[in-house]
Amino acid sequence: MDAIRPSRLFVYTVSLIAALAGLLFGFDTGIISGALLFIQKDFVLSTEMKECIVSSVLLGAMGASLFSGYLTDRFGRRRLMLVISALFIIGTVIASSATAVVEILLGRLIIGLAIGMGSYTAPLYIAEIAPYDLRGGLVSLNQLAITVGILCSYIINYAFTSFDGSWRWMFSFGLIPAILLSIGMIFLPESPRWLIKKNKLNKAIKILQRLRNTVHVQQEVDEIKNSLKKQASFREIVAPWVLPVLFLGAMLGFIQQVTGINTIIYYAPTIFQMAGFHDASVSILATVGIGVVNVLSTIFAIFYLDRLGRRPLLLTGLTGMCLSLIGLSIAFYFGTEFSMLRWVALSCTFSFIICFAFSLGAILWLMVSEIFPLEVRGAAMGVAVFSCWFWNFVVSATFLTLLNAMGPSKTFLLYAFMCVISYIFCYFKAPETSGVTLEQIEQNIRQKLPLRFIGQSIGRSIRKPNAVAVDAQ
Repeated sequence: MDAIRPSRLFVYTVSLIAALAGLLFGFDTGIISGALLFIQKDFVLSTEMKECIVSSVLLGAMGASLFSGYLTDRFGRRRLMLVISALFIIGTVIASSATAVVEILLGRLIIGLAIGMGSYTAPLYIAEIAPYDLRGGLVSLNQLAITVGILCSYIINYAFTSFDGSWRWMFSFGLIPAILLSIGMIFLPESPRWLIKKNKLNKAIKILQRLRNTVHVQQEVDEIKNSLKKQASFREIVAPWVLPVLFLGAMLGFIQQVTGINTIIYYAPTIFQMAGFHDASVSILATVGIGVVNVLSTIFAIFYLDRLGRRPLLLTGLTGMCLSLIGLSIAFYFGTEFSMLRWVALSCTFSFIICFAFSLGAILWLMVSEIFPLEVRGAAMGVAVFSCWFWNFVVSATFLTLLNAMGPSKTFLLYAFMCVISYIFCYFKAPETSGVTLEQIEQNIRQKLPLRFIGQSIGRSIRKPNAVAVDAQ
């Protein structure tokens, strides 16, 4: 492997520090899967209360996504990341020291506010400091950090299964990355694009020169300035030329959630117990395996998102997710009391995670950081992320209820059906955005190209939708 050039090393360092927000995202959403088994030993919890404890984070994230776009555009990406790290610390302290369920809910709600803001501020910040040829891999570092955070939460869950007050220790470990993020962000630069938007040109040029390790950044500065010529208000996100990509972003958020990923992330030990792995420590250990394959599959996505493209991975992943959910449904239909079907259920759960990780898991956060024009990027991403968190909340807050009403077989079959609907939408609407500058994508949007083709570079031929009979996955 070639030595990393100094400019690339600095960009990687900035991206890795910013991606700690993703690690916290993953840790604080994953930790509840094991902690819930032990919280119910200290407090009497109904099915509805369990769903509330899980979904309180999502409620906070959903609320934060409504106004964090404005805050990001008003105060800057870096400054908001500092606020996010502080909220993670405050929420973790409250949740881990709780003496009543309401305090757990409050702490998790505050953590949710941090997750909601960080879930798009971090990938947005990374996308705006990254050179276009590295953007896919670098933004996906945030998704890798999410999967690493989930894996860490599962390992911590398993490590503390035999400790008194184990759920408190599980929550408390979230303080470590939160403190590291707050320290790291003090030394990171602001987004050059945001600085140019705020007429801080000299500062933006200096930061770009440092990020690119060259004084020749005028072309990139000019491209950013050109994208700012048409000043837009908040209302512009519902302008006719923006609405198609706003719809695309909201649909990607919808698709990522209704295909069932967080039923696995939040309730994996519960699912494994239903599948026949009754011991809590055994079911949590199996969940650690979920975390491992999640990380490995995301690493694969980072290496191949820019090489293979977004669309092939997205469509292949949705196909694999659908087949995995059908297999899971069949296993529960025939009954997991049979040893073989128990392992079929486990295998299908693992294959579902693998397919999600290299497709929707990595591509959602990457694509919503790419497709929106600069002047409405913060607000428009807020809408897309709100859609993601809203449907995350709906799925997570109803999963146990669906299991009780329909049984696991029909529930997983329902998610498989949503994969089919999602595949059809993505086949006809999802663009390929690899290897194209953000400014070129914006230009294509302004020219009102069909969604499928907004990722076309100037040199590529634009095919009309009705001329496309078969599109290579």
